[in-house]
Amino acid sequence: MVLAIQNDPTDPPLMVGEWLAEAGIAVQVIQACFGEQVPAVVPAGVHGLLPLGGVMGATDDDIAPWLVAERALLADATARGVPVLGLCLGAQLLATATGGRVELGPVTEIGVVSIARTPDGLADFVMGAIGAPGDDIPAGQWHQDHIVELPDAAVLLLTNAGCRVQGFRIGENAYGLQLHPEIDADTFESWAGMADEALERSGQDVVEACAQFRAAEGDLIRAWRPMTRAWADLVWQYAKAGGP
Repeated sequence: MVLAIQNDPTDPPLMVGEWLAEAGIAVQVIQACFGEQVPAVVPAGVHGLLPLGGVMGATDDDIAPWLVAERALLADATARGVPVLGLCLGAQLLATATGGRVELGPVTEIGVVSIARTPDGLADFVMGAIGAPGDDIPAGQWHQDHIVELPDAAVLLLTNAGCRVQGFRIGENAYGLQLHPEIDADTFESWAGMADEALERSGQDVVEACAQFRAAEGDLIRAWRPMTRAWADLVWQYAKAGGP
């Protein structure tokens, strides 16, 4: 079973949850944004963690007090080899929980952005499964904060010129992705219809960004569905090896 941490009412597991279900993996969602308690250690019977996105920063504990427990949970999972797939804020939480640093970045990425695998990313089991060329991978983005310093133990897997850390791995099983593989065009359009600091800061033409995302939706699914299924294989391997 995978435990998803929902940090924002508008960002449940969505397509990533559907793809995990296709792989036979049950996803239990803790709606932290609605007051449900986040455990500080990985509960028994949980074989993977899926920390999701949110409008807050990775250390905005005054806005989202559950982030203290969520970072502790991710540190515990990483130390014990529990598979993690952190998405956007979830990746930033994974980084900060293990010694990295997140700051407001010079570039705000919103819409569909091209990213590339590093040499380590090309060799990685999960990132190697992305269904797109290694140097031109479409990624759905909505962020203004960047991971400016990775933990010492992290390996950079995905990158681009606007935001160096697009994807990384800690240990064998913990992954962080700055992007949003879970969202479809309808979700992106719903986000674009809300007042948002990142959207204002980006200077994006909202109508154009929504049209671009809808046109790229098929390519996004073809890229990130096989990656999610590869991560699901890690969850199954961990479960079969007798994980907690």
